[in-house]
Amino acid sequence: MSHSPRIPSPDRRSVLRGTVAASAALALPAVGAAPALALSGRPRAAWGVQTGDVTSSSGLVWVRSDRPARMIVETSATESFRHTHRWHGPLVGADTDFTGRTALRGLPAGEQVHYRVTLADPEDPRRTGEPVYGTFRTAPAERREGVRFLWSGDIAGQGWGINPDIGGYRAYDEMRRLDPDFFLCSGDTIYADGVIEPSVTLPDGRIWRNITTEEKSKVAQTLADFRGNFRYNLLDENVRRFNAQVPTVVQWDDHEVRNNWYPGQILDDPRYTEKNVDVLAERSSRAFSEYFPVSTLAAPGRDGRVHRVVRYGPLLDVFVLDMRSYRNANSPGRQPDDAQGILGAEQLAWLKRELSRSRAVWKVIASDMPLGLVVADGTANFEAVAQGDPGAPLGRELQIAELLRYIKHRRITGTVWLTADVHYTSAQHYDPSRAAFKDFAPFWEFVSGPLAAGGFPANALDATFGPERVFVRAPERANVSPMESPQYFGEVDIDGGSGELTVRLRAEGGTVLFSKVLQPGRVGQ
Repeated sequence: MSHSPRIPSPDRRSVLRGTVAASAALALPAVGAAPALALSGRPRAAWGVQTGDVTSSSGLVWVRSDRPARMIVETSATESFRHTHRWHGPLVGADTDFTGRTALRGLPAGEQVHYRVTLADPEDPRRTGEPVYGTFRTAPAERREGVRFLWSGDIAGQGWGINPDIGGYRAYDEMRRLDPDFFLCSGDTIYADGVIEPSVTLPDGRIWRNITTEEKSKVAQTLADFRGNFRYNLLDENVRRFNAQVPTVVQWDDHEVRNNWYPGQILDDPRYTEKNVDVLAERSSRAFSEYFPVSTLAAPGRDGRVHRVVRYGPLLDVFVLDMRSYRNANSPGRQPDDAQGILGAEQLAWLKRELSRSRAVWKVIASDMPLGLVVADGTANFEAVAQGDPGAPLGRELQIAELLRYIKHRRITGTVWLTADVHYTSAQHYDPSRAAFKDFAPFWEFVSGPLAAGGFPANALDATFGPERVFVRAPERANVSPMESPQYFGEVDIDGGSGELTVRLRAEGGTVLFSKVLQPGRVGQ
């Protein structure tokens, strides 16, 4: 299979050159400038549009207004919008920070959908703002069409924000040009605990310059702070253009709230006046649900959870995990009995049930944290699953062992684990022949990121599940800036004919660092 990006259809190519680009330019603020609160009375969608959780027949469209407005979405099979279907969305206001989402249902499978969002004055529907345009592909109904998507995470971390001198978040533009079916954002979508300073001096004396905002000048504590953190990334033109073209499947991890947080934690951090992490997490969760189109968070009456299955045609189901909201406290991880673990009992039961029901050829488990990489929290506690003891499963490893045993005994085929979090890229193969715990089938875990954050050295491996690091690319020191080291993202390409799944680990600049082809229909690889 080719490493070349998919060539867009004529309609798609022209809409990206013309309608989307031109209309987006009308609506988007200059990098670093907040959208103007125009006094003329017409609503303005200055933060662009985005789509999320797209399936073969549905999707969610997102927009943000600068004032109260009615959201109206029109879809069309062509960029001309000669024949349209109109969707009447919600009235957006201050209660959602002027964000809104509209669910599109009954869409044709495997087709390019062009859409435009218009914001109307709720008192006078004739007073409308400039429409903002976007496009996306629905998931295929037929296996032969194939699927290709990208994944990464870790955005605006360690003080490395939007730098206009280097063109902002350049990796987003590179990903957009690859024209994937969707993007899996693996968490740390913001760094609510990370301050963005106006400038940073690099070790070689160069100056890194950041776009800054009031909300990014301090740690996030209030709902307004968290909302401002999610808005920050939308100041980048690369992100907005990407969002207008590529649907996203998004999950969260720790930095949406605070580094290494867990439910029930009470902070000992002088930067925070609110010490109860549960209060901070609730505020962040609300802002997260406002700023991303997530199907399980999309409307009143939904269950309000991040973990979900996004079904992308007969070739692929994406199982989005939440390893943050239900975990127990970070600890040395040596408990001989641990029912809560990192997923919680209810989410684990859900994951088993959905995996056993899946008929997709490939089952991507989107994990916001790696399994066999040792991620420390201080000097004694551990943040992820592994805790450095190479022996039989203990602590959170017990829950993962239960899941892996279940996958093997139910003969669930085609599981692949994708993650980010550790700020480098690598490929690990897990095999019971190397493991202390042996009752599981071999599988692969692929790591990518950061997308716009500091790079870090590779983590040690824990031998409990027998990981072998087949490939790694990581800096030698901590917090290497994006000016010193490339950013990373991964690509998954599922061939519609053979069913083969190819993973490519990519570096910003177009380099494919590592490639692995997996065969369909196997319990273990």
